[in-house]
Amino acid sequence: MANIDVTHEEHSVHDHGHHDDFHDEHHGDKYQSGFITTYIFSMDHKMIAKQFLITGMFWAIIGGLMSLVFRLQLGFPESDMAWLQPILRGWIVVDPATGIGTLDPEFYYALVTMHGTILVFFVLTAGLSGTFSNLLIPLQLGARDMASPFLNMLSYWFFFLAGLVMFASLFLSTGPFSGGWTAYPPLSALPQASSGSGAGMTLWTVSLVLFVVSVLLGGINYITTVLNLRTKGMNMWRMPLTIWAFFVTAILGLLSFPVLASAFFLIMFDRGLGTSFYLSEIFVGGQALDQVGGSPILYQHLFWFLGHPEVYIIILPAMGLVSEVLAVHCRKPIFGYRAMVYSILAIGFLSFIVWAHHMFMSGVNPFISNFFVIFTLIIAVPSAVKVFNWITTMWGGNIRFNAASLFAIGFVSMFISGGLTGIFLGNSAIDIQLHDTYFVVAHFHIVMGIAAFFGMFAGVYHWYPKMFGRFMNDTLGKIHFWITFAGAYLIFWPMHYLGMAGVPRRYYSFTTFDAFAHFEAMNQFITVAAIVVFGAQLLLVVNFFYSMFFGREQKTRNPYGATTLEWTTPIHAGHGNWPGAIPHIHRWAYDYGKDGKEFIPQTTPLAEGEKDEGH
Repeated sequence: MANIDVTHEEHSVHDHGHHDDFHDEHHGDKYQSGFITTYIFSMDHKMIAKQFLITGMFWAIIGGLMSLVFRLQLGFPESDMAWLQPILRGWIVVDPATGIGTLDPEFYYALVTMHGTILVFFVLTAGLSGTFSNLLIPLQLGARDMASPFLNMLSYWFFFLAGLVMFASLFLSTGPFSGGWTAYPPLSALPQASSGSGAGMTLWTVSLVLFVVSVLLGGINYITTVLNLRTKGMNMWRMPLTIWAFFVTAILGLLSFPVLASAFFLIMFDRGLGTSFYLSEIFVGGQALDQVGGSPILYQHLFWFLGHPEVYIIILPAMGLVSEVLAVHCRKPIFGYRAMVYSILAIGFLSFIVWAHHMFMSGVNPFISNFFVIFTLIIAVPSAVKVFNWITTMWGGNIRFNAASLFAIGFVSMFISGGLTGIFLGNSAIDIQLHDTYFVVAHFHIVMGIAAFFGMFAGVYHWYPKMFGRFMNDTLGKIHFWITFAGAYLIFWPMHYLGMAGVPRRYYSFTTFDAFAHFEAMNQFITVAAIVVFGAQLLLVVNFFYSMFFGREQKTRNPYGATTLEWTTPIHAGHGNWPGAIPHIHRWAYDYGKDGKEFIPQTTPLAEGEKDEGH
């Protein structure tokens, strides 16, 4: 596997006074000693970032494989799945007469549930925000580490423990939880509701409560670090947009995740203590249960009060990463820096007052729905500001088309196309037709799932040298981009048409429905595209781990000619980041193409009479 030049610009960019310190390693290792404290129970934010990233990659593969299994079921419902029995065991039911294997319907729902839970929480929340908030907040702000390295370590290990509990639920004889990743009662509140509602639901709940603890520990650290540990000269208006995005994301998590935990505690009370927060007049097997007076709508309000900010907890870090990557690789200042900051703040605020747009069909008063329709459409405005500013940043730029910048540009494309379909769903009248159809699946996968992954991939390719001192193979990165970009549209655009035709989501098979059976060819097409796209992600995994050991070595501190502080540390920085004094900041983060210079680092003092864009 030949390593092609990742960035031709590396050889033309000078370090502006920094010596070549390729072997200047492991300064500040007074914090660490031994393998265990360096690589496992590490309190170095950079190592914790790698732990979040690699754990997130593991879960992404698991979640992706699950989606392939249920896509096989949807695309080829009559096919023989006996070949999967050695892996899935009892969840493939083999007819002894014919030897043909079929996917157990209960397990189909478990796969859909686990896929959603894993991708939303373990990959796109912990894997994305946990990785890059940890990596970049101290480095870009000029801090030795997080405010509390110990709590930072705990945040990862609570996440790891949550993953272990969730993973264990996959091996229960009754199966993992199968009531949907939103865990609506009564399927989640009654252990006898389905086979997955027993021990599977208990482990699912315990796992996510542990996950909430992880998010809160991390969020407290991120907020405190941003507010208190900025280096001299780094005021809020000189912070890169990445830090603004991580900062607001942490605030959203701190305010919304405890509400989710409270919803789970009430579920556990209903399940184990006989309370009726969510249950009323339920009959099981013809027998009336004792619980009366509860409301499943209460759970929906509690869940979506987290669930909608969660969408922005996922997408805001990706927006921050894309803003930084585009500025660096377009060799232009980010357009409208202050507008970008205000739009991040506006998105954060508005995300808390739109949650009931997920509940237009749940019996909410239509006048209340109007309130949520208005603010759902208003939240498109700051999003549109960001899109306009990204496009204007690219316009006329000297764009380097490497893997990082391609994924950043792909993010903008996905965010536009996925966001436009949200205008339809945000209208309560149109949502009556589109609710719980494949239109919804297509919308949120493009705008939240695929777009967030694109932002994450842009960040991984761009900051890989900062993490490992080597470059990923750029040719493989470009192949990964084009297959993923084309494949994502081939998977999810057809789903919009399925949704407009009324095809409902979560159905195990459509062969028995005359109205939907003729979409079989489209479902097969989507399934094949999904398999190809998953294969491209394996290319990323191979590139990632191969480059860790054999990738082209980083020879200079600042290979991209970036202005931000993380590129002033030694190539293999130890715990503490800078061997000497922490650099001071004199200007904003986006001085590109100014005063005849390609870029001016933030550490460069202002010339006499020079205006700082950060003020």
